[in-house]
Amino acid sequence: MAALVLTNAYVSINGVNLSDHITSITLNTTEDVIDTTAFGNTARTRVAGLLDNSVTIEFQQDYAASNVEATIYPLVGSTTALIVNPNSSTTSATNPRYSFTALVSEWQPLNGAVGELATASVTWPISGTITKATS
Repeated sequence: MAALVLTNAYVSINGVNLSDHITSITLNTTEDVIDTTAFGNTARTRVAGLLDNSVTIEFQQDYAASNVEATIYPLVGSTTALIVNPNSSTTSATNPRYSFTALVSEWQPLNGAVGELATASVTWPISGTITKATS
């Protein structure tokens, strides 16, 4: 079994490749848990409800045109398309592409201390489903 070390992940936000300004990304998929326990049951029963997905990204801040701030700041409060691959090479069964729409619900235009790298860490809710492609 091969282990995957993320060294060249691909992240596109609103059509802009920001991969070289991102230090971590987490794609979260959870489902609501709906209790279906009824009289006569001796243990709780449950079914899956609605999906509640999110994406968490750690950016290295950059104010140059077509980079982090110029791409994200105008999107605050709106939804935008994201594409994520574990590797920047061609989409395949071993390098799936995840496409989705996220609500840019938070942004940190400036974060850091003296002598530290300026960063921005966000968690955005995903609006709708995540599409996984393998070709």
